Amino acid sequence: MSNNDIFKKLRVALSLTNDDIIKIMGLVNFKVSKSELGDIFRNSDHPNFKPCGDQILRNFLNGLVIYKRGPRPPKQEQPKRDG
Repeated sequence: MSNNDIFKKLRVALSLTNDDIIKIMGLVNFKVSKSELGDIFRNSDHPNFKPCGDQILRNFLNGLVIYKRGPRPPKQEQPKRDG
């Protein structure tokens, strides 16, 4: 299964539009255009098909975590113990 297949299945399963995906990618400061997404979601035999790279899928998944759960809370420093 290719990255394109995974991306397509997640988009359908979560009922995401291209605007939603652009918003999700923006949560991790990764810019992607509607036309780029259209090329990724095309059939592999289409002349404008673009393979989905690992970086795009990784950033989408990281953004999806933030989109669904919210931003990660800041870590609180634990006081140092003297030995």
